[in-house]
Amino acid sequence: MARLARVEDRPTPTEVYNWKVYANAIIATWAAVMIGYDSAFIGTSISLASFKSEFDLTNKSTSDFNFISANIVSVYQAGCFFGAFLGYFTGYFLGRKYGLLLSSAIFMVGAGLQCGANSSTGLAIMYTGRIIVGLGIGIASNLAPIYVAEIAPPAIRGRLIGLYELCWQTGGVIGFWINYGVTQHIPPSHKQWFIAFAVQFIPGGMLFFGSFFLIESPRWLVSRDRNAAALKNLAKLRNLPEDAPYVVEEYSEIEAAIAHERSLAGAGFFGPVKTVFASKTLRYRILLGSSLFVWQNGTGINAINYYSPTIFRSIGITGSNTGLLTTGVYGIIKLVGALVWLLYLVDTFGRRGVLLLGSIGGAVSMYYIGAYIAIAKPAEHPTTKVSSGSQSAIAFFYLWTVFYSPTWNGTPWVVGAEMFPQHVRTFTQACQAASNWFWGFIITRFTPQMFTAMGYGVYIFFATLMVVSIPFVYFILPETKQIPLERMEELFEPGMKPWKAHDIVMARVHETRQLRNDAAVKHSPSSTSFEKNQEERIESVR
Repeated sequence: MARLARVEDRPTPTEVYNWKVYANAIIATWAAVMIGYDSAFIGTSISLASFKSEFDLTNKSTSDFNFISANIVSVYQAGCFFGAFLGYFTGYFLGRKYGLLLSSAIFMVGAGLQCGANSSTGLAIMYTGRIIVGLGIGIASNLAPIYVAEIAPPAIRGRLIGLYELCWQTGGVIGFWINYGVTQHIPPSHKQWFIAFAVQFIPGGMLFFGSFFLIESPRWLVSRDRNAAALKNLAKLRNLPEDAPYVVEEYSEIEAAIAHERSLAGAGFFGPVKTVFASKTLRYRILLGSSLFVWQNGTGINAINYYSPTIFRSIGITGSNTGLLTTGVYGIIKLVGALVWLLYLVDTFGRRGVLLLGSIGGAVSMYYIGAYIAIAKPAEHPTTKVSSGSQSAIAFFYLWTVFYSPTWNGTPWVVGAEMFPQHVRTFTQACQAASNWFWGFIITRFTPQMFTAMGYGVYIFFATLMVVSIPFVYFILPETKQIPLERMEELFEPGMKPWKAHDIVMARVHETRQLRNDAAVKHSPSSTSFEKNQEERIESVR
């Protein structure tokens, strides 16, 4: 997905790879830092003794505290769900630049409300802030990757989209470590828990102020019939004159693509929506893509992200600092795994292969942890020193992370983007993001109650869901690796068996290319080497 070397699909002036395109992409990817950080810091924050003391949670019963912590975490996911659909509306009418500006403004309003919560106001303002932050995140999660993809030259598009995933994981690492840092250097107080909430203003502020300098997507401008502005912005992004052959050619391609999309989906806000729901195969693909996020959340990832202190207590980790340190190590492993996926696995082993590997390895790890807790009952026999059994359980937890992060972490997003045609992708992207947030809400809302009621059964539950996902991936999900986007429709032809679809379609693709090459040899022998070179370039980009 993200190769370090540029592989061009056509001769490209060196001016195209200029600082402007990188600067605009980096500004937009602060949205990913926002998402990663907010998803990581909250679980350890609400576990701090200073937070519990501030909001009078210390003397609450286990069930009452579980209910409150679940509300604090899950209302954020609910906000993200609605924000994902709002992102489609915002991106259509306001564009990518002002959509990202709006999302960051909403985010900072929510962050401000959370920082304003204290013992006098109670948690009501905290809940409100979490919902509003979620709305901003939902919008940003829709618009940022679309914007980056639309402004990037083809040869570095994968690299810049990969930067988005990297920033997401980097924000997560900071979120997992920050409360360990404050507990080491700041005594329990209002300031101790406040710092992690205040840090939200850093990525939010970077996106907000940076958005004023963003160059609006030429593709969006053409879709709004602002063609002169689109040509001007494209020339800025490519660092070339408006009449440069490269700019003229790319601009013509954008105009042709928009015209083609309008002919397929119709113009207007509801064109893609009507097209999706009028097509049986597109409705099926919406269901298939959304189902991937059911199984992704079925791995237990959001339970771990948001309730890691609870997870480690159940394994036998005692002491606030030890639990926070263990959580921080988890964040680093998750980041490294995401990089391995990004740079190597997803385009080497394909989508189905990595998902199957993740489910098998993750299930074994979770079954081991569940079995250890059922037999040893470490939470009922706390010790000041971590036992050898608990150490083995921690090792299997980290092993689960090794299997999850390079497989189920990012692959559902790739498949969800690949299997839809361009003319409906902005709407289907909103649907996929909303599915992710919806199932995240379900898991985060009920995880504390599940631990109270099920104990070690929570690990058995998630392990079993990973086992059930294996036949789903094998028998229902077709492989999309190397399939040209314009041939993706063929994977879903009636009667096509998903586990055989990839080989069948790729055989057709190779046959078509061979016929084209044969025709080139027959009619223009001198062009054969050029055609083959172009095929190799295109294949490398994919």
